[in-house]
Amino acid sequence: MRYAICKLGAAALLGAAVGFVLAPSALTGAPAASSSETFRALKLFGDVFERVRAEYVEEVSDQALIESAINGMLAALDPHSAYLDANRYRDMQVQTRGEFGGLGIEVTMENGLVKVVSPIDDTPAHKAGVQAGDLISHIDGEPVNGLSLGEAVERMRGPVDTKIQLRLIRKGRDEPIDVTLTRAVIKISPVRARMEGDIAYVRLTTFNEHTGTAMREKIEELKRQQPGKIRGFVLDLRNNPGGLLDQAVAVADAFLDRGEIVSTRGRRTDSIQRFNARPGDLAEGLPMVVLINGGSASASEIVAGALQDHRRAIVMGTPSFGKGSVQTIMPIAGQGAIRLTTARYYTPSGASIQAKGIVPDIEVHEANVELVDDIPGRREADLRGRLKNDKETSTKPGGEQGKSSSTLDIRDYQLARAIDLLRGIALYEGRNTAQR
Repeated sequence: MRYAICKLGAAALLGAAVGFVLAPSALTGAPAASSSETFRALKLFGDVFERVRAEYVEEVSDQALIESAINGMLAALDPHSAYLDANRYRDMQVQTRGEFGGLGIEVTMENGLVKVVSPIDDTPAHKAGVQAGDLISHIDGEPVNGLSLGEAVERMRGPVDTKIQLRLIRKGRDEPIDVTLTRAVIKISPVRARMEGDIAYVRLTTFNEHTGTAMREKIEELKRQQPGKIRGFVLDLRNNPGGLLDQAVAVADAFLDRGEIVSTRGRRTDSIQRFNARPGDLAEGLPMVVLINGGSASASEIVAGALQDHRRAIVMGTPSFGKGSVQTIMPIAGQGAIRLTTARYYTPSGASIQAKGIVPDIEVHEANVELVDDIPGRREADLRGRLKNDKETSTKPGGEQGKSSSTLDIRDYQLARAIDLLRGIALYEGRNTAQR
């Protein structure tokens, strides 16, 4: 039996991968109702089933009725429990390998509409401008209201290179937004890394099977390219909808020397699991900033919460999505699988982020920044007859730390603030070291 954890919604071919981890089954040791009550309830189900089967206005197959009943039972529990038929179960397994077909959005349900948790980088949804928090009200002109999440997802799926039209409701806009997307094969590169001056920037887009290893490789490559010159790290988890628990643990472990990373607790007292860090800090103790926003969910929240609780990183951005539950994938022989919420997870401090999210240490909202030039003629150097600097040199003070982040201000305000913070910490620590 295989199990899954830390995944949002019924993404199917639309979103990031559902993760796998060995975990205790929630079906063992559960207290049962009395036999007579159970038989009465099952008889009621049987009576309704036979009545619908015999008298509904159109003929419906037994398989369809039973699957709908299972879907209804699981959907009534919480937004993340669901029945996966054989096709959806197979799709989910494909997604964990980091390549699948679809639009590239992670979705959940809110007030009868499909809510975008996050678009995945470089996918049709991302390129079309779909944003985290958008509500999908219509699919190809048909209203979403009245559909289950699974049904809406099914309508958004389709052959590669076919078009689909979505109507979006976006906070702050009076008029809906119509976008046309072309379905594509979604190939997720879970890690991107580059240098921003003297700061190493690492972005994780999802937690699939390759995330932990790929992140280590990218960071080691940056360290080889910039030996001794890296002054800090930015770990960007914005719009990362989550994925595999073991990969979340691996990412957090890469920056922690010791201590608990996350714990999971089910309804049974013996179901508690704890995941602890092993010695070794990939960032070698350099200051870190973790960027999060409302599209950072599940496994992303595990990483941010662990690094925040251990004071290993400053968390910056806006509050995360707030999914603090664990889903277990339970295969049913020849019939797909069920995804059942079996536990909650807790950060090292024992906090649950369910429906709350990770609250950043420094709240920084997305913003558009316009650069304003200094007023000409207002500096000493502009004054006629000024004294010359008798120690003037051609070397610009500050070196890499004095490098302007003005281009970043325009492109990504939150990232610019993170880099400014890390450079400030590096400058402060450097001065303190020089004075000792």
